[in-house]
Amino acid sequence: MTALIYSIIIVYTLIAAILFLYACAQLNLLFNYLKSKKTKLTHSKIDLNTLKKGYPRVTIQLPAFNEFYVMKALLENIGKIDYPKDRLEIQVLDDSTDESYELTKTYVSQLKDRGFDIKHLHRTIREGFKAGALKEGLSSATGDFIAIFDADFLPKSNWLLETLPYFSADNIGVIQTRWTHINRDYSLLTKVQAFMLDAHFTIEQVGRNSKNHFINFNGTAGIWRKSCILDAGNWNGDTLTEDLDLSYRAQLKNWKFIFLEDVETLAELPVVIAAAKSQQFRWNKGAAENFRKNIKRLYQNKNIAAITKIHGTFHLLNSSMFLGVFIIALLSVPMLYIKTQYPILQGYFVVMGFFVITTLIFLLYYWVMYKKVYGKGLVHFIRFIGLFLAFFSIAVGLSLHNTWAVLEGHLGKKSDFIRTPKFNLTSGFNSILENKYLAKNISATSVAEGILMLYFSFGIYSAFKLGDFGFTLFHLMLVFGFGYLFFQSLMTKR
Repeated sequence: MTALIYSIIIVYTLIAAILFLYACAQLNLLFNYLKSKKTKLTHSKIDLNTLKKGYPRVTIQLPAFNEFYVMKALLENIGKIDYPKDRLEIQVLDDSTDESYELTKTYVSQLKDRGFDIKHLHRTIREGFKAGALKEGLSSATGDFIAIFDADFLPKSNWLLETLPYFSADNIGVIQTRWTHINRDYSLLTKVQAFMLDAHFTIEQVGRNSKNHFINFNGTAGIWRKSCILDAGNWNGDTLTEDLDLSYRAQLKNWKFIFLEDVETLAELPVVIAAAKSQQFRWNKGAAENFRKNIKRLYQNKNIAAITKIHGTFHLLNSSMFLGVFIIALLSVPMLYIKTQYPILQGYFVVMGFFVITTLIFLLYYWVMYKKVYGKGLVHFIRFIGLFLAFFSIAVGLSLHNTWAVLEGHLGKKSDFIRTPKFNLTSGFNSILENKYLAKNISATSVAEGILMLYFSFGIYSAFKLGDFGFTLFHLMLVFGFGYLFFQSLMTKR
């Protein structure tokens, strides 16, 4: 065997082992989640009506940048918040450079006429992007607590009354609520995104929080104690996920976070692949940037338990698993040829079959989530299998795009904060294609995804040629995943 073949085998084996370890960490979170449900873990609450000074003063921050399609719905919804007006301040942190600024100005004026303390803060220089807007707004915020909602979120009217009571101790810095989705069933793309996010907002967040491991404020649909933000060093725009960064800095200073699985906040999922990719790129690159920034601080802190540090490591490396998946996928075709041409390695491939347990762990992990969110029983299980296969296929299809994001993050390459385009979901598909924030041209990544679809089709052809179908199911999912992304990109190209 040549040095190249040995190299392929070694790299493939190492990455399979790393992905298995990551799956084991997720399995531990699953056990934590199930235990928390069995013990019915609850957080202490206070009665707002018994506070001597009355209801605490709250500032709601609404960061926005060119949100032409959703600002009206957002501000109408915020105007329904059930909270004393004399204890509530609203800041619209508007960095817009298009006509949405004037529209927002009109909606803000309408709320002001209704007696709301609302301010329309407009920056002409978008320094620090979202983090910069939040930081500048915080400098004049009058609230002791800071609730944050992105432009596509629609909190319930009693949202503040459901979250504020959990600030029952002075060291509680953040209350994060669970995202739910107004357009979960819009398309296969939105179903898959919801499936992925539902797992994060059930098993991951509860699994970590129940054992006092680090969790993250998710950038929206949460509320901070203002003193926590300031004590942790305030918002910083040096990563694309300023929410994850501030979360770690705060918890490294012993602030406690609480995740409320039963408090839901509605939001819109991206409905076209370009928008979903934009969001994925920001999240995955930002996570890699945060690994570079915060991993050393995590391990230098002697007050943090070893198991929390391990979970923190996998948390910060979450997006980096896409790099491993992409390499495993690329090497699977040459591995098929190695398997058939070198009979001496049959024992190795039998041993490698152990790593199928990685997939089984994730199957169990997502099934527990599915039962919680969607329902249980035979019919639901059949639907789950279909959705899991679609999710797995599209997730591996995104591995090229997300690998690029992860590599940029780990290598320290800086890029702008690219917002995720929002849509008017009351209109049809044609009106969505007319969204002025969508990119007009197909990207080089999309072209590469089309090429990879052909590459893995060759892998399926090779299975018939060589008479070995050990990788065929994986290659079928890769063909579907990369093909789905490629053709979706073509369909939404204007």
